[in-house]
Amino acid sequence: MSEDFNETDNSEEKIPGSEITPTMPPAKAAIFGLIIIFFLYQFGGGILSILIFGFNLENADVNALRLFTAAGQILLILAPALVLTKLVYIDVTTVLRIKIPTKKEVGIFIVGLIILIPLLQSFLYVQNYFFQQLAQSSSFINNIKEIFDQLNELLEQAYGNILAADSIIEILFVIIIISVVPAICEEVLFRGFVQRGFEYRFKPFTAIFITSLAFGLYHFNPYGLIALLILGMYLGYSVYLSGSILVPIILHFLHNLISILAYYIFGSEELMETNIVNPEEFSTHAISFTLLTLLFIIFLYFVKKYYYKFAKIEEDKNDLS
Repeated sequence: MSEDFNETDNSEEKIPGSEITPTMPPAKAAIFGLIIIFFLYQFGGGILSILIFGFNLENADVNALRLFTAAGQILLILAPALVLTKLVYIDVTTVLRIKIPTKKEVGIFIVGLIILIPLLQSFLYVQNYFFQQLAQSSSFINNIKEIFDQLNELLEQAYGNILAADSIIEILFVIIIISVVPAICEEVLFRGFVQRGFEYRFKPFTAIFITSLAFGLYHFNPYGLIALLILGMYLGYSVYLSGSILVPIILHFLHNLISILAYYIFGSEELMETNIVNPEEFSTHAISFTLLTLLFIIFLYFVKKYYYKFAKIEEDKNDLS
């Protein structure tokens, strides 16, 4: 990568270092894509869900609901993202950074994910503890907390139905629906089409941040918004540095897989109940969060400094083009 992570200043006229001339300004295309796909998936998908299953999803056939969830992601997220990429850039492979990464590249970022997952779990405890303390002393914050709790309960019910499984085959089916499909569909949209569009207009850090914020908001998880933002930025950095969309797809899959396994092994509180606060465990989680944050910062420092040397990749092969 010939340009520093903090110093890129791309124009919207032509894709730097390539012959690609977009049919509309990339950043505007990214915003347009986010809006269109948001309404398609959230509202269009919601209307279809009501028409097919009615308002009481608890009585819906669970396998039909799972298939509908996967189909919604493929038809209302992945397909529109690919169509928009083709319409705006023509060269889908280059823009989406479709290339096979090396094992070392994937391994490097998996190490970071192993640090990041418990870090984010500890962060949720610390965040929710302070949020609860504020809610006890402020009626305004308490009203916000009640809204968040209601949204969180809806999420728990929706995912609880999909995750319920009684056999290994059913668990494997759930893994495909919750881990494989979203990893591909969401990464092609966010780290592919959207982040790429913002990279052509803004500095890489800004492009990654905006994309990650949209990624977090898309999930409608009030307690998990900041955690999703941080996860999204790590996924965004991985595709920027590796030049391969397959790296964040693999990381996204592993993150969801670990969460699902935690759900089956330890219970719903590990995945679903993100608003849980146990004051007696606050000190433990605060220390864990601090130490893991320091470790993660050290990891990012060494990745930025030695990535190409360790992975044996030439910088110019990972340009923004």
